[in-house]
Amino acid sequence: MKFTFLGHACFFIDTGKEKLIFDPFLTGNSQASMAAENVRCDYILLSHAHSDHFGDANEIALRTGAMVIAIPEVIGLFAKSLSNFQPMNLGGTFKADFGTVKMVQAFHSCGAAGGIPCGFIISFKDGPTVYYSGDTALFGDMKLFGELYNIDYAILPIGDNYTMGPDDAILAAKFLKAKHVIPVHYNTWPVISQDGEAFKKKAAEEGVDVILVQPGESIDL
Repeated sequence: MKFTFLGHACFFIDTGKEKLIFDPFLTGNSQASMAAENVRCDYILLSHAHSDHFGDANEIALRTGAMVIAIPEVIGLFAKSLSNFQPMNLGGTFKADFGTVKMVQAFHSCGAAGGIPCGFIISFKDGPTVYYSGDTALFGDMKLFGELYNIDYAILPIGDNYTMGPDDAILAAKFLKAKHVIPVHYNTWPVISQDGEAFKKKAAEEGVDVILVQPGESIDL
């Protein structure tokens, strides 16, 4: 199984059979390592509808026919000609061929009227458990996620200003009991500029393993 970072908060998880893309903001993203028209995927998972997360989702869904997993209000933003949706809400679980997707809360705004942001805990069949928080502040129920799930990889924002920053992300990793942390949502713009190496060093001092993945790079999960 492979994780590929495409820049900002957009990434692929490739199981070898299915390819999942998360928050496909590529057009207009200075970090983007792939053009939207080159994306091939089977699933599109959206944490919320801000432009730096919803991004190219509609175009990719129209072209590929990928299933969109999101809350109903975000799904309502897609072209009416599309029909391959898996609407969910907080606490719900979707059983897919690759494993299970649990939709969990995030503390942020949504970008879709009446909607709420979310994160995902994905338990892959014969593979790792991956938590993607989406854009969020630190919150106490991350401790509950750590109790309920054996989280191998936590994909967390560290940019600060719009989301939690490095110090809170380290605390989140401890709450989650995550074996590894992959930071995202930083250095796209000056307002969310962070030193990834400094974050990794400080996290290591507190017993948290950080894997820095640059845009365009892949790692095996």
